[in-house]
Amino acid sequence: MLAYFASLDPGALFVTFPGGIAQGMIWGVMALGVFLTFKMLNFADLTVDGSFATGGAVAVMVIFACQNSKSGFLQAVGPELGLVLAFFAGVLCGLVTGFLHTLLGIPDILAGILTQISLYSINLHIMGKANQAINPNEVKLRITSNIQHIYWTILFVVIIDAVIVCLLYWYLGTEQGSAIRATGINPNMSRAQGINTGNMKVITLALSNGMVAMAGGMICQFQGFADVNMGRGAIVVGLAAVIIGEVLGLAILGKHMNFMLRLTFVVIGGILYYLVYNFVIWLKFPANDMKLLTAIVVAIFLAVPYLQDKRKSSFRSLAKKNKTANREGGKAC
Repeated sequence: MLAYFASLDPGALFVTFPGGIAQGMIWGVMALGVFLTFKMLNFADLTVDGSFATGGAVAVMVIFACQNSKSGFLQAVGPELGLVLAFFAGVLCGLVTGFLHTLLGIPDILAGILTQISLYSINLHIMGKANQAINPNEVKLRITSNIQHIYWTILFVVIIDAVIVCLLYWYLGTEQGSAIRATGINPNMSRAQGINTGNMKVITLALSNGMVAMAGGMICQFQGFADVNMGRGAIVVGLAAVIIGEVLGLAILGKHMNFMLRLTFVVIGGILYYLVYNFVIWLKFPANDMKLLTAIVVAIFLAVPYLQDKRKSSFRSLAKKNKTANREGGKAC
């Protein structure tokens, strides 16, 4: 045991913090997409495992195309253009899932699975093979894991996260955004008020998967390659970030947590997840077991609110029974 603790280097842990923060903020973008469907729409969308990889595939191929062009402008903006086109590729993925669900009546989970499976083949066609690597010597990336530029990466990703949070806060406060929120809370009442709930679902799925694919493009640049399997288990990481951020926000702010802070804490949840991830790896926990650990954490956080409500309701029913028994006892006397 002493030999194990002696083998741990605290300096190595602190070195990983900047990279963990940057990676956590990138996954925070993905978590915001999951937040839209899971929390706002109450839609279990499994498309994200496929659209995340699609974003990475599109981003890397756009970067290659820009580098091979003769235009100096395209060569300079290749990484940023890759993120924009990755977003629109994700929008298309979300539209497919939305149409499968609303037009063909396929259940939400199955619609997401069908799109996810089809995207595996599509991503192979986009890249031409299972993975593509970016040469950092040929491409000037704004998002990189290079320790020399990691703080510029953090600054760039902070700006992206802040813009997305502000845009989501504004959009979900508009008439259409309010209709989306109403659809998630009570679809039957929304339809009674004249809201086309099918359209709201399609729009939300498109926006959600657009952000997920954009995050995939950012991760592709950060790690220096895209792979068809890079999105496997992404939904679990996204849910972990959403739930951790929400629990933390409620613990710190309680009833004072407004919607803007709720969105912000989703990103913070992504950061915390990856800081914990790096800490667990530093403890020499097997990397192959991280998905299992994440699934357990998500299951616990999902179960806690349900168990708390169940306990409160049982206490209320017990108090009601005692009150009734006391009344009957008083009448008998």
